Amino acid sequence: MDLRQMRYFAAVARERNFTRAAESLHIAQPPLSRQIQLLEEELGVTLIVRKSRPIRLTDAGRLFYEQAMQVLGRVDQMKDATRRVGMNRNRLLSIGFVASTLYGGLPVLVRKLRRHAPELDIQLLELLSIQQIPALKEGRIDVGFGRLKQSDPNIASTVLREERLVAALPEGTPLAASDAPLPLSAIGGQKLIVYPKEPRPSYADQVLSLLQDAEIHPGDVLEVREIQTALGLVAAESGICIIPSSARQMRSDVRYRVIDSPRAVSPVILSHRAGDGSHHLGLIKTLIHDMYAENPAWLAANNLRPPL
Repeated sequence: MDLRQMRYFAAVARERNFTRAAESLHIAQPPLSRQIQLLEEELGVTLIVRKSRPIRLTDAGRLFYEQAMQVLGRVDQMKDATRRVGMNRNRLLSIGFVASTLYGGLPVLVRKLRRHAPELDIQLLELLSIQQIPALKEGRIDVGFGRLKQSDPNIASTVLREERLVAALPEGTPLAASDAPLPLSAIGGQKLIVYPKEPRPSYADQVLSLLQDAEIHPGDVLEVREIQTALGLVAAESGICIIPSSARQMRSDVRYRVIDSPRAVSPVILSHRAGDGSHHLGLIKTLIHDMYAENPAWLAANNLRPPL
C-alpha cells in the first residue's frame, strides 16, 4: 500500500464515480480501477460496491476512507511544515470558525494569540460546524470554533460557553415594539428564516428543534445559506430570524429581543484532534480561560453565560 493508492481511493470515495475520480486525478480510468483493485487485494476486503449507481463504500471502505484522509492530511501538514522550516517561515496554525463567532471573543483571542506566539502564521478559515470535523481529521485546520455538538471519537470538543439567542425582527412590526424579552411562544405563526440551508445538521436544526420541543409551530420556514442573507431578509420584512446574541452587531436596521426561555441558547464549542498535546493548543486554552476571567464587556453585553 502506498500514498498514491490512498489518494486514488480517496478520490473515488469522494466522487462516488470512477470516471469523475479519474478526471480529477488527470489519469485514465483503467489504471485507477486497477490500483483500487490491488488495494482491495492487499487488504483482503471489498472497499467499494461497484454495482450501485452511484457507487457506494462498504463498511470497511468507509473506515479506510476516514483513516486515509487523516493520513493524507498529516502528510500534507508534514510537507508544508518541512518547507516552512527549510525556508525559515513561521509555523502555520489554521483555525476554522463559524461566522457568528467573529462577533464574540474570536477576534480578541486571535489578537492575544498573535502577541503571545509571534512565531505562528495564523490562518482563519470560515467553515460551518459540520465541515470543521472532517477538516480537523484531514489536517486542514488545527482547531475549530463551532456550534454543533458531535460524538466523533477522533475529535475532542469543549463547550466554552452557552450564548443566549435573540429574535431579529423587522422594524415597525408589532413584535419589534418592545425591548422586553420575547416569549418563545410569540414565534408561533410567524414566518421564520433559518440558516444555513446546507449542509445539515447545522445551527438551523438547533433552532427548529428548540421550537419543536416547545410545540411551537412557525408559519412558513425559509432556509437560506448564511446569516448575512437571513438578516437582510429580516430587514426587508420577509420574516424573523433567531440568531446568537453576539451577532446583533451585524445589522443596525433590525430590532433584537432576547428570547425568554432558559433553553434558548447556542453553545460555542472548541474542537481539536483527540490526543493533540501541542504547545499552541495549550496556549489557546489558557488564553481563553484568561479572557473569560477578565469578564470583558462583550461577554455581558451579548447575554453570554458560562457553560452549565
